[in-house]
Amino acid sequence: MLDPDYVLFAQVIEAGSLSAAARALGISPAMASKRLARLEARLGVRLIQRTTRRLAATDAGERFHADVSAILHEIAAAEARVTGVRDEPAGVLRVSAPTSFGRLHIAPRLHDFLRAAPRVSLELNLTDANVDLVAERVDVAVRIARDIPPSLTAHRLGSSPRLLCAAPAYLAEHGQPRTPTDLLRHRLLAAEGQWPWQLVNGRRREAIDAQSHVRTNSSEIVRELALAGVGIALRSIWDVGDALAAGRLVAVLPGWEGPRDLAIHALHPRAPAVPAAVTAFVAFLKKTLDPAPWSTGGVAGDRDRDQAADAIRA
Repeated sequence: MLDPDYVLFAQVIEAGSLSAAARALGISPAMASKRLARLEARLGVRLIQRTTRRLAATDAGERFHADVSAILHEIAAAEARVTGVRDEPAGVLRVSAPTSFGRLHIAPRLHDFLRAAPRVSLELNLTDANVDLVAERVDVAVRIARDIPPSLTAHRLGSSPRLLCAAPAYLAEHGQPRTPTDLLRHRLLAAEGQWPWQLVNGRRREAIDAQSHVRTNSSEIVRELALAGVGIALRSIWDVGDALAAGRLVAVLPGWEGPRDLAIHALHPRAPAVPAAVTAFVAFLKKTLDPAPWSTGGVAGDRDRDQAADAIRA
């Protein structure tokens, strides 16, 4: 029989506090604290780091939690097989996603997932920060990245091509740059941490290191500033594709773009057994997110270049 203190430890990590774990198990916080201390003393390692503001697993605690969680999941799966109950997605599912991507491409589709998984209690956190999945107890993170840490399992959702763009009004006032170095004479827009811009055109490479005309930590603000005619931005197609198609933004320096080494991934911590809710949410993302409009810069084609030229001549 699995040691009940193991169950308590797993509950503490997943709930994020001793009090919440104690309530879930029907015991007092004092008893939960006593049993957790007893488990640490028996194992001879500190599993949880306690501070006045938060509770977090130590390195040993993270490894132990992964093993205990896998055992608990296997026990639950074995019981389900014996009783004939299918492994249905259930419980709290904590999801993190970039602010713009989450608002534009995940939130509008969530009703489909929630309808299909009614026993899942979803927590969606939109942030442009590169969250630590283990420390923040995130089950699934949507991340736009080049490299994936080996501690995480990645499911590719699509590519993330980027191009330079600006509002026709901005180009009418300031002119169209002809070379990448011309950009340094323009108002450029980027969120903190997005410099320098790496641009490619075939085998040619250029790095543009500058300061944003408006300093902000928000990629959404950068897009809104570009739409308002404040300056030139390097944006992903999934973020500005609709504005490009409508002519509210036009391509700048056609042929030059961001390197195509970024991809959109769904990530979750590596574990011998992945919770059913995590598997279901990743499957939902793969099914509902259509990456076709993001896979090419074609939305910024001849029509946009013609509009930009007309704006400059106006």
